[in-house]
Amino acid sequence: MPEDKLGSFRRTQSLRRSGGDRDDRGWTSLHVGARRGDIREVKRLLDEGMDVNVAAWGHKSQGVTPLHLAAEGGHLKVMDVLLERGANIDARTKGACGWTPLHNAAKERKKQAVKFLVENGAFLPADMNDTRFNPPLHYCPGLEWAYDEMRRLQQENSSSAEASCSSEN
Repeated sequence: MPEDKLGSFRRTQSLRRSGGDRDDRGWTSLHVGARRGDIREVKRLLDEGMDVNVAAWGHKSQGVTPLHLAAEGGHLKVMDVLLERGANIDARTKGACGWTPLHNAAKERKKQAVKFLVENGAFLPADMNDTRFNPPLHYCPGLEWAYDEMRRLQQENSSSAEASCSSEN
């Protein structure tokens, strides 16, 4: 390959890995694929070297990662691939709210996505008012629902664990 084409190719590859091609929201093609739940496109882009934690630059979506968007859409298979490839499960958006993918899933009432994220280690403190779990409840009313759902799941799990212990005796 001639030197000028090789240099251009390298610049394009570097832009692709860093998420250089963006739409008006600051989203890369990986963001779009994750939001759509397009598992094939997400895998292809990651295989080509795109950064799994690439953050959006858009005015209203600063810091949004592909995992935020997959969680918002409830796309479990895409979320699983992103986490396998090193996505930060507790990535926070920029600004006062600092939402994580768990916030996005809770806001959209994606029960399975909330469960998946918590089971895979997303930070969810015992107390919903924990100041480390930004933002406060009034910024994310979906969190109240998520806490109710997690309490229900914990009760189900402890009931089934008790039943299995008593059946073994």
